[in-house]
Amino acid sequence: MAHWTDRRADRGGKIVAGNWKLQPPRGEGVELFRAILAGLGDAPVGAGGPGAWVIPPAPYLGLFGGELSLGAPLGLGAQDLSPCGYGAHTGELGGELLADFGCALVLVGHSERRQGGESDPEVAEKALAADRAGLLPLLCVGESEVERDQGDTIAVVERQLAAVLATLAPERPLWVAYEPVWAIGTGRTATSEQVVEVHQAIRKSLARGGRDGAGTPILYGGSVNHSNAGALLAEEEIDGALVGGASLKAESFLAIVEAGATVSD
Repeated sequence: MAHWTDRRADRGGKIVAGNWKLQPPRGEGVELFRAILAGLGDAPVGAGGPGAWVIPPAPYLGLFGGELSLGAPLGLGAQDLSPCGYGAHTGELGGELLADFGCALVLVGHSERRQGGESDPEVAEKALAADRAGLLPLLCVGESEVERDQGDTIAVVERQLAAVLATLAPERPLWVAYEPVWAIGTGRTATSEQVVEVHQAIRKSLARGGRDGAGTPILYGGSVNHSNAGALLAEEEIDGALVGGASLKAESFLAIVEAGATVSD
């Protein structure tokens, strides 16, 4: 994975990744993907890879991987992976197979997976499996509304980070996405001040774990849309956005990508 870098300065712009979750139907999804790809046109690709990513449901990966050429301005990611490699593992989706079908990035520890019972050690195991397969793990961390109200935000985020930092060697690539659970799909967005505070705490945790805390890309996710993206991405501490619902329309997703490019100029 020598083509990946954790240096923010090498990226040449903000990162915008669209997590489609379990949607849309096939016809709409193919149309959406092609509209995004066409809308990006000849967008520059930085030393750290493309600045725009789509993370669709697994059945789309084989379709989309064949349409992306080397050096394309759009990257392809997966929403989850199994720690298993090739073998007798019915129903599992391993990192090597994801890579074979054109994936370069995978989410690990998304709040919806954690809410389904995924533990910190399991997330760490998946991050390690992603790295072994040559995939870039995008680690999702974030607190619930109750945890924020109790003042436990930083402690929760540091705990979630610690499991991965103890498992994945410091020199291996890792991106982080801060997604407060109370702001995902609710229409509520954390204020820039709240996000910056947590991103700074994440950078300190990364540094304590032997990583380049200042240079590691940290994205924000939580009801990001074309209306609030400009203000969020203008913050130096926010290196990009992990977008949910707004990534399901090409126009809104491309507007967020443009907002990230504009503040980076």
